[in-house]
Amino acid sequence: MLLEPSGRVIMVRFLFGGARNEGNPNILYSCTVIAVAADTYSVNYNDGVLLTFVTMEQQLILVNEKDEMTGTGGKMEVHQKGLLHRAFSVFVFNSKGEMLLQQRAINKYHSGGLWTNACCSLPNPGEEIQDAAKRRLKEELGFEILVVKRFDFVYKANFENGLTEYEFDHVFTGEYDGRVNFNKEEVMDVCYKTMEDIRDALKTDPQGYTAWFHLAFPKIEKWWKEKYS
Repeated sequence: MLLEPSGRVIMVRFLFGGARNEGNPNILYSCTVIAVAADTYSVNYNDGVLLTFVTMEQQLILVNEKDEMTGTGGKMEVHQKGLLHRAFSVFVFNSKGEMLLQQRAINKYHSGGLWTNACCSLPNPGEEIQDAAKRRLKEELGFEILVVKRFDFVYKANFENGLTEYEFDHVFTGEYDGRVNFNKEEVMDVCYKTMEDIRDALKTDPQGYTAWFHLAFPKIEKWWKEKYS
């Protein structure tokens, strides 16, 4: 089962043992359900098997300003109340030192349609932050690379829809020169830009970029100068 960060089921795919195809006993029956938005839904098979599922909202890791876990909370409640939670941001560069940017899907719960770094998301309770960063990079952009943590920072940003991002953000970097097969449910577009072009764009089109990207860019630029200059 694959859940969006909001908790909405976007795909269910499974095989269940014991239900064999009579024509070919080596084949198990399977079923895929796409874009299910309800909290409860059912799958009806040709042989009369009825399975019911209940979706669950993603749980976020609540922390203090030392990144010590203090509990968990549902994603929407955490953002409605502006509670501090653990997050990560991944910055990807090609071998020329250009940064990979993504344009967030328009249906995101906030900042839809804005440009930002390669990947930002939230680890699940019990999930190592580096593993979460690699997982989400694969889910959103379709590739896997080594990512290394460089620094962390805390930021808070309020949005017009009433939600608040208050994150302890772990920042990772990685390098990639291959094709980007991005997930169109998550991402509208991608591109590589030079650091100079990004710096200029943040001044000339500040509303086109996410709030956290504005805050993180000067920090990542300092690291970038030591790596690529």
